[in-house]
Amino acid sequence: MKLSAFGHKFTAESGITSLMDDLGNALSSGNDMIMMGGGNPGHIPEVQARLQTILGNISRDADATRRLVGIYDPPQGEKQFIASLVELLNAEYDWGLTPENVALTNGSQAAFFMLFNMFGGDYGQGDHKHILLPLAPEYIGYADAGLSADLFRAVRPDISFTGAHEFKYRVDFDALEVTGETGAICVSRPTNPTGNVVTDEEMARLEALARSHDIPLIVDGAYGTPFPSLLFVDAEPHWNQQIILCLSLSKLGLPAARTGIVIADAPIIKALSSINAIMNLATGSFGAMLAQPLVQSGDILSLSRDVVCPFYKAKMERAVSVFTEAMGDRCRWYAHKPEGAMFLWLWFPDLPITSLALYQRLKARGVLVVSGHYFFPGLPDDDWQHRHECLRITYSQDDDRVAEGLRIIADEVGRVWDEAKP
Repeated sequence: MKLSAFGHKFTAESGITSLMDDLGNALSSGNDMIMMGGGNPGHIPEVQARLQTILGNISRDADATRRLVGIYDPPQGEKQFIASLVELLNAEYDWGLTPENVALTNGSQAAFFMLFNMFGGDYGQGDHKHILLPLAPEYIGYADAGLSADLFRAVRPDISFTGAHEFKYRVDFDALEVTGETGAICVSRPTNPTGNVVTDEEMARLEALARSHDIPLIVDGAYGTPFPSLLFVDAEPHWNQQIILCLSLSKLGLPAARTGIVIADAPIIKALSSINAIMNLATGSFGAMLAQPLVQSGDILSLSRDVVCPFYKAKMERAVSVFTEAMGDRCRWYAHKPEGAMFLWLWFPDLPITSLALYQRLKARGVLVVSGHYFFPGLPDDDWQHRHECLRITYSQDDDRVAEGLRIIADEVGRVWDEAKP
């Protein structure tokens, strides 16, 4: 089969395809794999009960059912959902939004593909612009989303130690350089894979940099504020015309509905809608119609703050406790300070093998995690040993299974060090 440059790029091996293949194969094989690799959200009874009620109401309403499955939405997305979201966010935060400031996409991954290639890549006449990631590690799904090579530039973080076995990444503003070749700045908050929450002060400095260079600041809020609010520290939501805020319904409990939300200046939304029409014809209605009653009532905010966030915070605390006890002082190890999202980011300094080799050993023992080396898009190839010493672990699933998996990880890391002893 002969392929174009596009075909070669998007069929080549990548971190996100490996991750999703692992997840799909493990789920379909019927084996007893402990799933601690992907970002699939946990199943929260209160949220699922509300969604089931809404779905039942739709199924009993002929007009609503027809809208759900029988009518194309416009490329911008389902109009009633957008109108309700604008009303809610203006009432809560006074952002001055209009419906022209919101577009829906078929999942956040689609939104970032469009945004990254709108603001990065070939500008003609030999000009090429990059997307600046001010803090690496960053989301595995960004790495291969560019139509052109070298789409990303990333900056190594400052590392501060916040406990005996805890550290935190911070933006190294001294090393952060915005140039005429920077098309946009992008940061996730909380960060997938580390659970790091960029502080309000850091966000203000990034926005100021973007404003001074007249480029957008893209904020990936898939786990953040105002919903689904997987935040264990204080963080203020913020939007203005300099910011492209990307939200998602996935981590609220609707991952299969594939609904991304982009809040931006009206010309950006118009451009996204045009690309949506070409790529997808229309966005799916399912997620928007399921979530619309929650948005209209404002319950999406209270559910996020009072149900979703405590659910994950309790899981995080149990996971940290189990791993700390299992790992003890068998070797040097640290967990990134868990400030949000649904991940533990583990760092084993001077690990005798690579994180990819550790991933393979764990997979053989029935525990699926993700090797940390995938999460550093845009860093130079001169390599940084740190990127080969980390694992991302998801704690969103059944607590007993997560605890079993964490104990196996601790045991396997101990074995690696034992084998390395002279």
